[in-house]
Amino acid sequence: MVKEIMFVWLDKQAERDFALPDYKTKGSSGMDVQIAIASELVLPLGEIRLLPTGFALAVPQGYEMQIRPRSGLAIKHGITLINSPGTIDADYRGEIKIGLINLGKKPYLLRRGDRVAQMVLAPITKARLTLTDTLDKTERGSGGFGHTGMR
Repeated sequence: MVKEIMFVWLDKQAERDFALPDYKTKGSSGMDVQIAIASELVLPLGEIRLLPTGFALAVPQGYEMQIRPRSGLAIKHGITLINSPGTIDADYRGEIKIGLINLGKKPYLLRRGDRVAQMVLAPITKARLTLTDTLDKTERGSGGFGHTGMR
């Protein structure tokens, strides 16, 4: 299934320099997203930067656009999203921006047009909360982080 998404370039130079985000393989679930920074930018260790993409889009009602890290960038260089996944709501119309953090071992050089994230369109389901005094019992109970151990 393919959903049509309205897309607008906000940065006219990016419109000239970049192609539309797209799927790089037939089986890809995410479209690669490039950054529209003015030139080069060094991302120091432990630093966070909010980077422009130069575009906005209209996500269809009933969906969200998730902004996710690119696995190779994260695994090889420690460059990932600070809020992963980021969520673009159906009623947001501003520029899509990418919040990157450097968790790697050295400063990382970013260049205009680098593909640093991917967008994945996902359906949403709304929840209705019901106030209650108790919750049903489960085998897990309140066991949280790490309660099942490592092995």
